[in-house]
Amino acid sequence: MNIRPIAYDHPDAVELNDQVQLEYAERYGESDLTPLDPAMFTPPRGRYLIAYDDEGFPVATGGWRAQQAGEENYADGDAELKRMYVVPAARGKALARRILALLEADARAAGRTRMVLETGTEQPEAIALYLSSGYTRVPQADRFGLYRTTDESRCFTKPLTPQPPTHHATTPIPAQRRPLP
Repeated sequence: MNIRPIAYDHPDAVELNDQVQLEYAERYGESDLTPLDPAMFTPPRGRYLIAYDDEGFPVATGGWRAQQAGEENYADGDAELKRMYVVPAARGKALARRILALLEADARAAGRTRMVLETGTEQPEAIALYLSSGYTRVPQADRFGLYRTTDESRCFTKPLTPQPPTHHATTPIPAQRRPLP
């Protein structure tokens, strides 16, 4: 698998977005109406990733976009996770978990302090992924996003705490010995 950043309006991203919208319509009776603009996923205010299989076919996607405090209940410093999706033939290979980890690291590096997401009751596999990845469910009164008032909405958060620098053990280089006089 090859995971790489792609523009949100790239043809592969559009194809996968169309597929996830069909899945939303099957599960909820309509597609996701959240307005998204490709510029929202442009660094440093966001990032969009696609995983390609060994033959070069797009099989998974996910992105984050910056959010600030406002009418939809976000907080300053939020990074909102969007369009996490794995095509059915590629599920069960931990692709969503890998993309999620990369998006968290990217949002943290961009100075975001909290990852937030909204999913729904008809996506139990997504809920299981987020809970097992350290996300906490938000109480109903604190939900955010376009669907925050719907019964099916479930919102989750995870702090993006700074990671300590990695120190690699090094082998000391022996001092040069001077020849004895």
